Amino acid sequence: MYIYKAAVVGGGAMGAEIAQVISFSGLPVILKDVDQARVEHSLAGIRKIYQRRVDRGKMTQDELEQKMGLVTGATAFDGFKDVDLVVEAVPEKLALKQQIFKELDGILPESSIIASNTSSLSISALGGSTKRPHKVIGMHFFYPAHIMKLVEVIPGLETSEETTSDIFAFSESLRKLPVRVNECAGFLVNRILMPYLNEAAFCVQEGAAEPKAIDEALVQFGFPMGPFTLVDNLGFDVCREVVNVLVDAYGPRMQPAAIWERLYGLKRMGAKSGAGFYLYGDRAGQPDPDLEKIVNELRSQPKAKSAFTANRLVLPMVNEAIRCLDEHVCTAADVDLSVIAGLGFPQSKGGILHYADEIGLDTVLAELQKLTEAHGERFWPSPLLKRKVAAGHLGKKARKGFFDYAN
Repeated sequence: MYIYKAAVVGGGAMGAEIAQVISFSGLPVILKDVDQARVEHSLAGIRKIYQRRVDRGKMTQDELEQKMGLVTGATAFDGFKDVDLVVEAVPEKLALKQQIFKELDGILPESSIIASNTSSLSISALGGSTKRPHKVIGMHFFYPAHIMKLVEVIPGLETSEETTSDIFAFSESLRKLPVRVNECAGFLVNRILMPYLNEAAFCVQEGAAEPKAIDEALVQFGFPMGPFTLVDNLGFDVCREVVNVLVDAYGPRMQPAAIWERLYGLKRMGAKSGAGFYLYGDRAGQPDPDLEKIVNELRSQPKAKSAFTANRLVLPMVNEAIRCLDEHVCTAADVDLSVIAGLGFPQSKGGILHYADEIGLDTVLAELQKLTEAHGERFWPSPLLKRKVAAGHLGKKARKGFFDYAN
């Protein structure tokens, strides 16, 4: 199926950027939000993205206007009757998304695909709210969508292979890197990311290290930014919604560190609110008594001696990636592509499973067992890791791990 016209429902930061990406590919796109003020704000955001290209000499002013001419703002579904694909990008509330999907189902042609940009919610549940579950799919872009290349393509229980193939081809036409992810809570990238962010928070509240020192260590490891800078940019509210889905699906190993809820209770949502793990705007670099008070209270509670290393944050990511393999969520190659393209995992390390193979799967297992003894079951080694080690698939040194290595 060729997509001639698209639409995006939800004109927030992600929705506007998705619409920009679609228009940049040369397709007309409708951008719908609940009122004209929001629509105008979204259109202004798209224009800013294009203007930056003009300022850098990558586009002329005439080309900017041509691209903007492909984007139509809307506050109703009137223009959706000839749309081939709708990408829903509203807040992460299942009932809200199901309501929108049901409404779209009654308006769109039978051949049209409805995709969701959800970062963690069930695609099957969204499909079940329509009479076309075979035409419903997850199409998860990463922020900022106009820069990040990865798109997770998530079929639901009833999504047809034709729909999946169509979205793969469409993603590639947008100059993106699509990766098929079989449906599970959190999909692939967020499921791997959250244990990393959570462990960083545990390190702070246990007194193992301060946020700045942790961020600096992970940048030195090779990430483009540290975990606290990342979570402040993503937003506490967004991360909290994902974590709630993960805890519901996977239980105690995803239980968030107490510091998250304490900061959320103070409405410290990250950079957008002026405060998260760091202060922003006029307060940037100033003393932070609120954070200091929370940390001191949490550190006063009795607990095991805590120590920080970069691997204490990275190994939970490795462990969760292996669980994804064991559950056939995706392939090993797709895991490594996804963490590099979607998380900024150091490309020099080849991806997270190549990293595990490099340091040795027996070493990974031994370290996870030590961390389990010290900090509990969130570090419990995955069954597939144990099987690999027992079989002598120890990684690069054994020429066989998650990948095969030539003699």
